[in-house]
Amino acid sequence: MYTLHPSPLASKSKSVKVYPKEASENHIFSMASFPQLSAAARRSGKGSIITTASVCSTVGGAASHAYTSSKHAVVGLARNAAVELGKYGIRVNCVSPYLVATPLAKDFFKLDDEGESGVYSNLKGKVLKPEDVAEAALYLASDEAKYVSGHNLLIDGGFTIVNPAFGIF
Repeated sequence: MYTLHPSPLASKSKSVKVYPKEASENHIFSMASFPQLSAAARRSGKGSIITTASVCSTVGGAASHAYTSSKHAVVGLARNAAVELGKYGIRVNCVSPYLVATPLAKDFFKLDDEGESGVYSNLKGKVLKPEDVAEAALYLASDEAKYVSGHNLLIDGGFTIVNPAFGIF
């Protein structure tokens, strides 16, 4: 499913096909919000900006091309902004969660309440909850992370480091 957006390179009467709508929104919103966020942080002389991507920003094959590339873009933006804003004492980081069993995700992946525990994780008996992502973001915003900038914090139960096909452990 593609959304038509006017192209700055085309005449006003033409449009081009680009990313699916959800992928465009992932990084367009992040890019659009950075000037305001960074200006406010520069005025205060300190700050922490945290973006949200996905484990799809580090592995391939877990989602569509458009979604995956948009999450790569969000991480790239956070890293580039960390370089630009570091001279002002502003830290920029990203959280990249695995599947959080929200109502939307449960519907998309056809999971019931019992099915969410069957989603692959390297941590036996653990299920990622929205509160876990919030706690990670709070850490990155806190003074305990005062020297952490440009980091993509994966909250994935080991999903991105394990290949279950090997199964040697």
